[in-house]
Amino acid sequence: MHPGRRLKQLLEEKGWSQDELAQITGKNRQTVSNIVSGRTGVSPEMAIALGAAFGNDPADWLRWTAEYELSVSEADGAIVEKRARLFSLAPIREMQKRGWIRSSDKDADLESDLTSFFGASPYSDISFPVAARRTAMLDDLNPAERAWCFRARQISEPILVNEFKRDRLPAAEKRLRQAAAFPKEANKVSTILSDFGIRFVVVEPLSGAKIDGASFFLDDTNPVIAVSLRYDRIDAFWHTLFHEFAHIKHGDSYSVDTTFQQNNEGGITILLADDQQEKRANESASDALIPRDEIESFIRRLAPFYSSDRIVQFAHRMKIHPGIIVGQLQYRGEIGYGALRTFLVKIRSIVIETALTDGWGLTISPTLF
Repeated sequence: MHPGRRLKQLLEEKGWSQDELAQITGKNRQTVSNIVSGRTGVSPEMAIALGAAFGNDPADWLRWTAEYELSVSEADGAIVEKRARLFSLAPIREMQKRGWIRSSDKDADLESDLTSFFGASPYSDISFPVAARRTAMLDDLNPAERAWCFRARQISEPILVNEFKRDRLPAAEKRLRQAAAFPKEANKVSTILSDFGIRFVVVEPLSGAKIDGASFFLDDTNPVIAVSLRYDRIDAFWHTLFHEFAHIKHGDSYSVDTTFQQNNEGGITILLADDQQEKRANESASDALIPRDEIESFIRRLAPFYSSDRIVQFAHRMKIHPGIIVGQLQYRGEIGYGALRTFLVKIRSIVIETALTDGWGLTISPTLF
């Protein structure tokens, strides 16, 4: 019921005219008339005046006005609720900007595109297929991180690779390790992994996605490694790559890793792993790049004085890029994040020369899918 009808009843009970109420409240007669006729609602200022005139709570007038306006509103709350669900599921605008879904404001188009992108209705619980009859719920990821994982999976599916054979993984690891000696060799990673039946993709992270890499299986015999290259440093790239490779080597069907975090000094720190799979992958990555006994022997002999010359000598002996040694020394707290930074060369542009890449101005034609 419109508050004007209540006002009319109270005027009749008091025996007041609209002119008299206007004089009592100090308001314009037209204002009173508009409320009584239902043309307007009751403003907060008028609610206070009416409450004082009739001895009721001003909040009642505002509540009656709100209830009436809600009852006659043409807004469809269900539509807004569904739309809010879509926008909470994924970073819609950024996905449209990246070309992952169409740039359409129509709800039907958005729902259709998200259903295709996630492989399920966006109003259902979205799960990530990782192998035959197995899924991961991704509950620990934010919407941007979840979308990143699905995009990595989407663009990896059409890639043609050799047959994956688990017993060939040691040979694959050896070839990757050889490529870690020189920055330019990073452009061979995609080919090396493809030769051994592992798909490799690079996806630029969405805003708010703190992902360095992921590994998963399209089915029981088709593994994928995806990296974000959010830190353009040689040590970060190779640690992430070997970390994800370790997950495949150990048969972990799915993993998303925030291996690194930025610190206030501009350096990056390897996050401590909580579960056994992540801890094992971190240790495996470090050992594959520089055997633990070698790096520990190097530290015992030189600590706390690490010169550039000695780093280079050790790198030559290990047949590894010196930046990877510097990264491990930083991680172990042996040197500060400002030390020996000239060794931490950028590598992103080299990796994406040959890898299937989505981001940094590189787009993938929709016809690929």
